[in-house]
Amino acid sequence: MACEPSFDDRQDFEDASRGFIDALSPGIIKRNDGQIVWNIDEYAFLEGPCPATANQKLWRQGQLNSMQGLYEIIPSIYQIRAFDLSNMTIIEGKEGIIVIDPLISNECAKAGLDIYRKHRDPEGKRKVTGMIYSHSHGDHYMGAAGVLQNETEISIIAPDGFMEAVMSESILAGPAMRRRAWYMYGNGLPRAATGQIGVGLGMGSSKGTTSLIPPNLLIKETGEEHTVDGVRIVFQMVPETEAPAEVNFFFPDLNALCVPETATNCMHNIVTLRGAQVRDAKAWSGYLDEVVELYGRKADVLFGSHNWPTWGRTALIRRLSEQRDMYAYLHDQTVRLMNLGMTGTEIAEHITLPPNLSRAWHCQGFYGSVSHNVKGIYQKYLTWFDGNPAHLWSHPRAAEGLRYVECMGGIDALCAKASNFASRRDLRFAATLLDHAVAAYPEVQKPKALLADVYEKLGFGAENATWRNFYLTASQELRQEKKGDGNEKMVAGGRTPLGENLQINQWFDVLSIQIDGELAAARDTKLAIAIEVVDKDELWTVQISNGVLIHRRHQEGQDRGTDIDLMLRVTKLELLSALRGDDVKSEKYTGNLDALKEVLQLTSVNTGAARGPSQL
Repeated sequence: MACEPSFDDRQDFEDASRGFIDALSPGIIKRNDGQIVWNIDEYAFLEGPCPATANQKLWRQGQLNSMQGLYEIIPSIYQIRAFDLSNMTIIEGKEGIIVIDPLISNECAKAGLDIYRKHRDPEGKRKVTGMIYSHSHGDHYMGAAGVLQNETEISIIAPDGFMEAVMSESILAGPAMRRRAWYMYGNGLPRAATGQIGVGLGMGSSKGTTSLIPPNLLIKETGEEHTVDGVRIVFQMVPETEAPAEVNFFFPDLNALCVPETATNCMHNIVTLRGAQVRDAKAWSGYLDEVVELYGRKADVLFGSHNWPTWGRTALIRRLSEQRDMYAYLHDQTVRLMNLGMTGTEIAEHITLPPNLSRAWHCQGFYGSVSHNVKGIYQKYLTWFDGNPAHLWSHPRAAEGLRYVECMGGIDALCAKASNFASRRDLRFAATLLDHAVAAYPEVQKPKALLADVYEKLGFGAENATWRNFYLTASQELRQEKKGDGNEKMVAGGRTPLGENLQINQWFDVLSIQIDGELAAARDTKLAIAIEVVDKDELWTVQISNGVLIHRRHQEGQDRGTDIDLMLRVTKLELLSALRGDDVKSEKYTGNLDALKEVLQLTSVNTGAARGPSQL
């Protein structure tokens, strides 16, 4: 226990409560139709002592993250916390305000702006004069329309590659990620001592309406400086860290440093359970070292878009340095042991953080964990394969399960062995055995009930919030025998109307990964559609060949190289409407409109949508 943080250390509670002005009361945010999109009051139970159904350290993190309301960081910098998964920060400028990271939902962002105006601008004279998206994750940009009304000429700042990163991380693999996120964030769990008690970075995700207002000013290099409404801002590029496109920024006239999500008050993810590209732990550490050198010795306060700030130069440099060392240690020791022949799973069991880091509250694994981060680093270098030939061509889960049940002497014998391991507190192996039985015989109730109990115990003991939510959601579903239908498992905050803001080639990229290639190949579908986008002066050809959708942009007069079944002459928005399955007016096409209908049929078979690709 010498390398555990001390519960007598109350500095985090002092920092989390510092500058408090007012709370939302009641802590409920609704849509215009009355539907609740956020309810922080659901977490009032955290005010009590930690029960046996929760990890004590994670309970403490939930107490801190659920402290909600408007806070003053320093005069002219204000923050709205626990109105959503992330924080929204407001910088007071010469004429108006600059908004940083406007949450997930429009309703939550508006509620945050309202509580700010109540105390700082009751007459509403301070308009939004600038906005910053720190990076490409939805909890940092999707609520923008909640705070922007008619402000059309303001600077909306984001890192270079922002829209491309939104596309790659949130759209192409969006449906799979949303299913994983349902488990990771515990969206279907009750907010209770036996259910969801937060996610480490915050308490959860709101369920309101969302938006994407594209940036109009992209930051391209470290040291780039811009003045917005009289406020000087110096940027640091930190790509391929917590997001593919991300920035930190320093306010030199305020001595304030914003590190939105590369140095949070808990260990972050090198690989996230919801799914994303593996992040670069080495680069992450390097950028934290750089931010200390560039701005750390000039700053008096460090704040971010999750958790709470750190005041004082010594304290903030220590926090940044320890975060730097944590990611470097995970990276370097994983690679060292990997090169000695250990697998990712073996390394994950072996590595513990050095004593100083193990004792630091902000290095605890409430969101990321040593275990799955190490496996992510291993994956980045050596892929999923651990080098064991027995794992090169394993059976799929259900087929392997049948064989395990047979080897164990049947389901009853397997369940008996699993119960024995569970009674010895080897819940991990009990779960492995029972998972084989459930995979092989999903209609049999006994292994389901036992596995639900095992998952529940694993969840109750988990220090990591996302592990807890995964275990408890799986336990819930085993007991209810009900899988979600997917409609409620959209991105946090609901479906995002991204289509209008994507480029035409990105629409076709989305379309291509929704084609049911097996069906198209079986039908031997061959078709080609020519598209003239009149308001963009662009010429495109889309064709289906060998179960694949191919798209090309052409120069005027260039030979398309194939016979055309359908010619569309439309505006960009008319093309999007057509790709969504809406009728095409007769004057907008020549040829056989069934070609387009067949493309959409091939996508709807794969997505289950009634018509057209749902991701647009």
